Amino acid sequence: MAIRVTILAVPALMAGVATAQAQGMPSFGVEATTDEVRRGLSWSEGKASASADAAVSLAGFDLSARMAATRGAARHLGADAVADLTLARRWTIGLFDVSALVSGHLFAGAADAAHYAELGLGASYALGPARIGAGARYAPRQSAIGGDNLNFHGDAALGIPATPFSLSASLGHSRGSVRDPARAARLRPHGAYTDWRIGADYARGPLLVGLDYTGTDVKDGAPGGHAGDRVIGRVRLSF
Repeated sequence: MAIRVTILAVPALMAGVATAQAQGMPSFGVEATTDEVRRGLSWSEGKASASADAAVSLAGFDLSARMAATRGAARHLGADAVADLTLARRWTIGLFDVSALVSGHLFAGAADAAHYAELGLGASYALGPARIGAGARYAPRQSAIGGDNLNFHGDAALGIPATPFSLSASLGHSRGSVRDPARAARLRPHGAYTDWRIGADYARGPLLVGLDYTGTDVKDGAPGGHAGDRVIGRVRLSF
């Protein structure tokens, strides 16, 4: 099995480490997975991968960065890795936690310009060990993705009391306009589609081991491939 290595870069975050530590200690993590899957689509050519990430709260904002290897994925124009840089703000409104974010996706080694950005809104509600949430991510019209892209998603998670196990599930739907069909297929093969995921995690101290079943309603032969049902294993260490 090939191993995908993801290196996390934290450019703007590291510049203010002293101030950040005064308001909240940064957290770090590394993860290995059998496939880097997002919204039901493989971003690593269906191959194993690893990633690293960092996050910190600063002046009321959450800053995070993650870098993952994409293994020369045809979906992303042969890119070797992607860095996801996110700035988020969270509020508590009544019983709900509400968040807004802006995220940039930067690709290294792509044959052409592949970077794109998206905006997000979400809300969640927690009751004991259970949580449900819903949200949307919107990538405005950009040449790198051949139009615009809108993803709606809902998710739920349940920690099993008195055990290190938790269960989770999510459902998403993506749609948008198309100006360049080949570029639009990066995020939305064959136009609008639906994706789903069911997962189970075991967490003990800094170690998390997870197993996910993911799938989409994308037909066989989709541009970029690797859009079918699969089982994914994950191992993560947090610091």
